[in-house]
Amino acid sequence: MKNFVSVKENGINLVIEISDDGDVHLLHFSSLPFEDNKILPTTKKWFRILELQISGKSINDHHGSKHTGTNPGAFLKYKKHKDYKNKSGRKIEIIMENEDFEVISNLQFYNGVSVVRSWSVVKNKSSVSQYIEYITSFALTGISKEGLSNWNKKCKLYIPHNTWTGEAQWRSYKLQELGLSPVNSSPQTKRISISNTGTWSTSEYLPMGLFENTECGTMLFWQIENNGSWHWEIGDVSDYQLYIQLSGPTEQENHWGKELKPGEVFETIPVAVGTVSGNFEDAIDELTKYRRIIRRPNEDDKKLPVIFNDYMNCLFGDPTEDKLIPLIDKASEVGCEYFCIDAGWYADDGWWDNVGNWIPSKKRFPNGLKKIMDYIRFKGMIPGLWLELEVMGIKSDLANKLPDNWFFVRHGKRVIDNGRYQLDFRNKDVRTFATNVIDRLVNDYEIGYIKMDYNINAGPGTEINADSIGDGLLSHNRAYLEWLDEILNKYPTLVIENCSSGGMRLDYALLSRHSIQSSSDQTDYRKYPYISAAITTAVTPEQCGIWSYPLANAEKEEVIFNLVNAMFMRIHQSGKITDITDDNLNYLKEGILYYKTIRNCIPNSLPFWPLGLPEYSNGWVSFGLKCNDNKSLIAIWRAHGENEVCTLPIKHFKGKELSIKCSYPSKDDKCKYEWNKNKGTLSVILPEFYTARILELENSENN
Repeated sequence: MKNFVSVKENGINLVIEISDDGDVHLLHFSSLPFEDNKILPTTKKWFRILELQISGKSINDHHGSKHTGTNPGAFLKYKKHKDYKNKSGRKIEIIMENEDFEVISNLQFYNGVSVVRSWSVVKNKSSVSQYIEYITSFALTGISKEGLSNWNKKCKLYIPHNTWTGEAQWRSYKLQELGLSPVNSSPQTKRISISNTGTWSTSEYLPMGLFENTECGTMLFWQIENNGSWHWEIGDVSDYQLYIQLSGPTEQENHWGKELKPGEVFETIPVAVGTVSGNFEDAIDELTKYRRIIRRPNEDDKKLPVIFNDYMNCLFGDPTEDKLIPLIDKASEVGCEYFCIDAGWYADDGWWDNVGNWIPSKKRFPNGLKKIMDYIRFKGMIPGLWLELEVMGIKSDLANKLPDNWFFVRHGKRVIDNGRYQLDFRNKDVRTFATNVIDRLVNDYEIGYIKMDYNINAGPGTEINADSIGDGLLSHNRAYLEWLDEILNKYPTLVIENCSSGGMRLDYALLSRHSIQSSSDQTDYRKYPYISAAITTAVTPEQCGIWSYPLANAEKEEVIFNLVNAMFMRIHQSGKITDITDDNLNYLKEGILYYKTIRNCIPNSLPFWPLGLPEYSNGWVSFGLKCNDNKSLIAIWRAHGENEVCTLPIKHFKGKELSIKCSYPSKDDKCKYEWNKNKGTLSVILPEFYTARILELENSENN
């Protein structure tokens, strides 16, 4: 007689079947109730809860490049399961085994959110070494089984494309637009697959996605939590059933494999998977709440201090004492609370391929860097410095004195990318060196902020002391996270920004530690709204730093536009604010002062998109925050939109009487607006190109 593990938790319906012969099938993971008649008995064998491929074992499927039919994944048998409560919520552990392995599928629920964290643990219980080529962190078949229509008619896949200076650009596709069509009832070799290989986890895609069943109104969504290589794929098995598999690195895609000696254990990287009956915004709401739960508790994400950083459209890596003093004065005057000296403070001249010693330049600071740090504190701000501790320049004297095992090595040569070597944090001496740098800067200069940058992609990994080059990378990734945890525990008030040429590592392995994330290196304020309006799909608003950098010859609207770009997240103020006019300086002061009146609502807010997610072809862009049931904030940008009127659907206030005001800038006679209660639409006029405003909407019926 079959047994079932049935769970109804936080809006998730989960059903696991244990067959008479011990096979374990994940039959259902959805916001909808389970209907057994949606799955043919002959197809259930494909609904396995885990895929595991071991070298020397056959793959029992006509699969092409798909990771289906793995062995021993196909032949693991039920041993027992655990179902219990812990401090986060409910936890399900399914323990399976065969003669060589014991494997645990872990599903951690979180109270009040429709997301689980999933990962797998495999133990070699045989007497010989075993080599893992592939293992899933989460596997689910039947993702399109609800409803009557074929999946080519009812399903959409949302893929977040990512690139340097153009982060978080989502596009939606019908599956056949990506080449996947229901050809036969037997499985095809075609799949939709997205992978990342290397030390930049988000150089092409964000490690997440959404799958929509438009007939049933459901969304399945996921994020992969690794600061290196990862892979996910969607394909079909028999009877036109679709599957999704999420994993860390793989041998086929990422040059990863892992040897397990007898008794050894391997744990996969964690992934988050959720489901809602609703739309894209509802899915992001749940992910946003989940991200806040798993994130390290810290005061920075509650207080949201304003940060001045001297790099973007300002000093551009060329700080000196003479240049910094007037900037510090102005940053303090406009209301900034941190002042971070960006790149170049450690080099007399060119610095890119010389980094590595992290000793202040006496040429740049003839009176010592300590004097500048003290002056920042004197002006009422907390000082910070830029670092790039994971690399050393190829012209660094220190790097050329060190042994190769400090660095990534492939084919017997140190890996070089863009003039830098990649440090290997598996090496205890590397971690000690990095810790000593942090200790010196914190203790000698009393810094309270570090911009931790990372500007190379060191590729698939390292061959030193590794079972594969991908194994070297994954072990390094994990060692770096352990080191970061140690630093944050040692200095709990130290704010460490996560930056990788802007948003090249937007992953929640790092973002579960860092309190603030750089969004982009975009230097053109007119292009930034397309990032600002989309980036909270990838990171919580209170963690996301957005540049505001008016140019020296800025007009009034440029200053306003820049601040609107940053207002709903974290202000990274920059630009040569020493050179702008007094009138424009007043708009800057007003914006930062206004930000301080709304920032208390940002850490609990949820994002929404009145015009949908932006594309660079859009003439108008809008993004909002739901502060609570009665109040929302809306940013609206007119970029190159030909029509001076834009109509915004505000669905959550439809039928409500609203009080509306233009809150930034407060004195404005250009922006006009009108609320249509019955339609739930807000019409806005901005008569000029490249202008932006902040509007506050409040339900006046409850006042």
